[in-house]
Amino acid sequence: MNLKKINPHLQKALLENGFTEANELQQETFSSIKSGHDCIIQAPEGFGKTTTLAINVIQKLEKAVGESTRALVLTENKEKVLELVSLFKSFSQYTNLRIIGVHDKGDMDYDKNVISAGMDILIGTPTRVNEMFSSAGFNITTIKMFAIDDADILFRQRMDTVLLRLSSSIEKTQRLFFCNEITERVEILADKIMVEPLFFEMDTED
Repeated sequence: MNLKKINPHLQKALLENGFTEANELQQETFSSIKSGHDCIIQAPEGFGKTTTLAINVIQKLEKAVGESTRALVLTENKEKVLELVSLFKSFSQYTNLRIIGVHDKGDMDYDKNVISAGMDILIGTPTRVNEMFSSAGFNITTIKMFAIDDADILFRQRMDTVLLRLSSSIEKTQRLFFCNEITERVEILADKIMVEPLFFEMDTED
């Protein structure tokens, strides 16, 4: 994939999964996300937002480190959690990154035990992640990336209060919103938790 200084292990996995060239969205956002900027990335369905998210998280983390979660990815429901976990595992197959997905229909005690044993990337629904962090006392100061997939959908479902609570528990992290459209709620929450965010907007004509 033609992205500057992409991790070779990630590159190998992408090629094996049929991703030989970066699309316009991935090319435009890669350097900014890699540099640590807060970003709001908007594009219609099918433009590769989820792929872009996975590529950048794996690029940033590279390998397993310590025991505490370093990337928190929040998404809409169980189906999206499982889809993201599968994608992340495919792209990270040549790394030792530890990935888990948690959702409202899962076994919370089991999830807590897995996370306690050591985790790099936690993918989950906002309510389940909030419940786990509230009850288990996990160290979330180690989170380097706080990403929300389909942010506009989650905010429309009134998840913004939970997401704001989670974000406020993490003192210093890179925050990323991926959305189909930049709604008023997306802008309001970005204004509350992001530091000088960069906006990337694609439309169907692009």
